[in-house]
Amino acid sequence: MPIYLPELTVNSLVFPPVSQALTEPDGLLAMGGDLSVARLTLAYQSGIFPWFADGDPLLWWSPGTRAVFPPNTLQLNRTLRKQWQKSELQITLNHDFAAVVKLCAAPRPSQAQTWILPDIQQAYIALHQQGLAHSIEIWQQQQLVGGLYGVQLGQLFCGESMFNRIDNGAKFALVALQQHLQRYAPGWIDCQLPNPFLLKQGASTMPRADYLELLQQLRTLPAPAKHWQAQTLTLQY
Repeated sequence: MPIYLPELTVNSLVFPPVSQALTEPDGLLAMGGDLSVARLTLAYQSGIFPWFADGDPLLWWSPGTRAVFPPNTLQLNRTLRKQWQKSELQITLNHDFAAVVKLCAAPRPSQAQTWILPDIQQAYIALHQQGLAHSIEIWQQQQLVGGLYGVQLGQLFCGESMFNRIDNGAKFALVALQQHLQRYAPGWIDCQLPNPFLLKQGASTMPRADYLELLQQLRTLPAPAKHWQAQTLTLQY
């Protein structure tokens, strides 16, 4: 059955109310527009994100159920602590954002194709250049072996994607991110859509209305600029 979607124009930075998002497919809200810094910023401030496959139009989503990591959720168990101690890994913040995005976009055995297309990569690099998007890098012998990137809104971090080149590389990045956030903020991480990996790591789900309330509370709270300068991080365990 055909579905009707509002079509955004490049010249107007307006989204439909998220209450108008479809229930099937869950959260599909609008199509079109562009991936400018201004539009992406407005989207995240409104609880909306882009997600589309190669060959599809630019699609915007606000799902009815949101996945989040509440504060103090991400911990290293005994096995992970042992792996960390033996593996001589290092963690950095914002040392190579573009490389993290590229590795997140690389093909994976479980996925037929990537949604992190070249236009998406350039859009988030532009956000990073404006100080709005950040990356966590996990290094082993000067090689990137894990990491993630996302968008910072005040005291909320909206995760976009992550990658592993060693066992638990993404988990180490998530733990490091939440620990870093909790140096100045509660430590909430938005994960957009629930999936088995996130739920296994301790993610919770919340209705869109509750997420939007949390978003409005956190996005206007201060985030020290120096907190997001490129630096080396220490994992606490």
